[in-house]
Amino acid sequence: MFIAFFEALKAAGVPVSVREYLTLMEAMDRDVAGRQVDAFYYLARASLVKDERHLDRFDQVFGRCFKGLEQALGEEGQSIPEEWLRKLVEKHLTDEEKAQIEAMGGLDKLMETLKKRLDEQKGRHQGGSKWIGTAGTSPFGAYGYNPEGVRIGQDGNRNFRAVKVWDKREFKDLDDGVELGTRNVKVALRRLRKFARIGAPDELDLDGTIRETARQGYLDVKLRPERRNAVKVLLFLDVGGSMDWHVEQVEELFSAARMEFKHLEHFYFHNCVYESVWKSNARRASERIPLFDVLHTYGHDYKLIFVGDASMSPYEITFANGSVEHNNAEPGKLWLERLLTTYPKAVWLNPVPEPHWGYTESIRLVRHILEGRMFPLTVHGIDTAMRELT
Repeated sequence: MFIAFFEALKAAGVPVSVREYLTLMEAMDRDVAGRQVDAFYYLARASLVKDERHLDRFDQVFGRCFKGLEQALGEEGQSIPEEWLRKLVEKHLTDEEKAQIEAMGGLDKLMETLKKRLDEQKGRHQGGSKWIGTAGTSPFGAYGYNPEGVRIGQDGNRNFRAVKVWDKREFKDLDDGVELGTRNVKVALRRLRKFARIGAPDELDLDGTIRETARQGYLDVKLRPERRNAVKVLLFLDVGGSMDWHVEQVEELFSAARMEFKHLEHFYFHNCVYESVWKSNARRASERIPLFDVLHTYGHDYKLIFVGDASMSPYEITFANGSVEHNNAEPGKLWLERLLTTYPKAVWLNPVPEPHWGYTESIRLVRHILEGRMFPLTVHGIDTAMRELT
């Protein structure tokens, strides 16, 4: 059973080793988990998962491999702790949602009914309006419809009516293919590193001190500059319009980049880059920076990162006067090419899910201009983009 679990993890892309597997087996031999499913779950996760990006995959494989064991334990007794039920239904509701729930008898009534049905129901139920089952109108179950209820055992949302999802995975947002928080973005950005010792010598050089002390015959303390990330980055951020839907993601990326790169300059643009950019959105009408000044100020050794959904009218890219905000004398395509000529190490991070890129002509155009160097704004996408820049 455990070998099958180990092989399933490897097949799912979780990098587990034989050494880690043997560690888990040793812990099981010593009865560390105490024959408790939850305890074994945490023990296996601690032993086999080295990177939090793989927690979601581990969670899915664990559920598949030990699903029968969980069901067998559930058949012995279906009583559910009150505290567990309360935690399952924690949710911030709108006034409209609260009014709908009150009209149905309230959330307490809903959970009280669910517990009663669990005690009374003896088997699987298909259709109907009372029992926990599938394809019916009961408030409890899957693949049916009810104005409000608890979704149990369904792989996705269909009617957006569930008050609570029973089987929502705890670590779903930690996979490396989804948008994550600032700390995880920092981990991905660290792919773009080139360390150098620059600045004032204020750090003890222990090896140098030992070497020079032995050579001189007396204590000779040596100092050296601190080791820093010497990579230089120009960050161009699309703001406004359709980018309003992606503000949270871009803020996380921007915050992580500010903390990760010592040499970082950022500029804003809208839809496409034209003859000027700006540093402050509040003063973008009065304090614009000519793009030629940017090209002549920052050297060729800067890495260029665009962040935007590239979703606009194709005319904004290909035609003069195509901008939605002003009459641009030259098309956006020309300005993008000037930037790429000056900064050949460049990538574009797009918050739009990659499977949707083919439906938007402007995304295809921008991707073509960057010679395919467009990546999704996910941890995996950022990681791949940083590898491209190095």
